[in-house]
Amino acid sequence: MSLIVVGSMAFDDIETPFGKSNRIVGGAATYIAWCASNFTEVRQISVVGGDFPSEELNALRDRGVNLEGVQIRKDEKSFYWAGRYHMDMNTRDTLVTELNVLGDFKPVVPDSYQDCEFLMLGNLAPSVQLSVISQLKSRPKLVAMDTMNFWMEVALDELKELFTKIDVLLVNDSEARQLSGEFSLVKAAAAIANMGPKYLIIKKGEHGALLFHGNEVFFAPALPLEEVFDPTGAGDTFAGGFIGHLAKTRDISFNNMKTAIIVGSAMASFCVEKFGTQRLREISHQDIHERLHQFVELVNFDIALV
Repeated sequence: MSLIVVGSMAFDDIETPFGKSNRIVGGAATYIAWCASNFTEVRQISVVGGDFPSEELNALRDRGVNLEGVQIRKDEKSFYWAGRYHMDMNTRDTLVTELNVLGDFKPVVPDSYQDCEFLMLGNLAPSVQLSVISQLKSRPKLVAMDTMNFWMEVALDELKELFTKIDVLLVNDSEARQLSGEFSLVKAAAAIANMGPKYLIIKKGEHGALLFHGNEVFFAPALPLEEVFDPTGAGDTFAGGFIGHLAKTRDISFNNMKTAIIVGSAMASFCVEKFGTQRLREISHQDIHERLHQFVELVNFDIALV
């Protein structure tokens, strides 16, 4: 039930209408690991510079995250991103992007990771994601990946090659439309399925998420929250909850993926409540259980059909 997580470990500087984070630890793999480690053993693959705090690495180790696959380049700097969110919290402006160690990252899969059954490829260059897959001696039980519009613009051929090697693709609604050329998300899902992925998850932020598999569709709502402080990392946390649940249960059926999407949505609802990974560090298994119950109540109703 172990899980390999591949992605960035970085510094973020975030400004929203409700506050400013200053320089905090972020990155796709960081969010995924903090979330998925609630459900399964995590083995991390990433790269950081010498400026990345050792206490942050130790906190992940204490959480049970294996960091053997994390490269530490002591004389270089970690990836850095700064952004400002608009009032709707769905749109943002990138102010600074410094790739630093991520610019020439060549992942190495340790021998101790070779028996993992689940692989989560966080948003990175498709060449990096492909490199990890090529290093695995046997195919995992399930391979999931996240990507973004930037890679669709600059590395589409590599992306399409990747799609033939994965099981689950996670994108947001605008990325699904860009990738497929279809406005209808149903038509977009069908077009993307023809590219290779067996399952497609389309994230719609505060409007929930859709799961597609063949002719089957499932919709998971997002929990209405009184306050949203920081949506950064919500998509990665969603992915962590989704793949974490699947790794815990070792059940990759469509029905269990429905549950996994609810788990992912519940975990993402925690993430946005505070800046960075702070809220994810605080929650207990009881908190997760109660939040999942809220989701069940949100969509549970009796109706008399006539």
